[in-house]
Amino acid sequence: MIIIGLTGGIGSGKTTVGKMFQELGVPVYNSDIRAKKLMNSSKKIRKELIELFGEKAYIEKELNRTFIAEKVFKDKLLLEKLNAIVHPKVRKDFLKWSKKQSFGYVIQETALLFENNAQDLYHAVILVTAPTELRIERILKRDESSRQQVLSRINNQLDDKEKIKLADYIIENIDLDQTAQKVLDLHERILANYY
Repeated sequence: MIIIGLTGGIGSGKTTVGKMFQELGVPVYNSDIRAKKLMNSSKKIRKELIELFGEKAYIEKELNRTFIAEKVFKDKLLLEKLNAIVHPKVRKDFLKWSKKQSFGYVIQETALLFENNAQDLYHAVILVTAPTELRIERILKRDESSRQQVLSRINNQLDDKEKIKLADYIIENIDLDQTAQKVLDLHERILANYY
């Protein structure tokens, strides 16, 4: 099974690009969505998160995402500990999921691929980029965040200049029609390269 990583900074549009690949029939595993499900359903993760953050980590058996986000965005060590709990379980879940797929390749969409030095786990990595101001605009439209909070989240991630050096393919996501064409071209290229 050919495994492609899909990543990009917050607000770059990696989920939009992932959906475009899905429309072409490519199975796409969204790590953020699965991580949230696992943090709510896995007793082991729940126990470890309560040990790390205290009882406020969950409200009525649901992950208290706002509380945890506030904690980790102020404390990089705490964020690393959170990632050390969640990421290995997401990876295991992804590998189990990928074995059930029958398409020529699968995509794992994951925000912190390069930050976690995980690029060697993939046959190739697609990086989605967009200008910073456009990213900020997109995040402000979808989240109830301040500009400062958005900038803080962007600054917590590796700079695109560094990611570009590590990526195999780059999709600049500004205009959706152009992005869809780039996705189609890349899809055909991946199929040609591996099959």
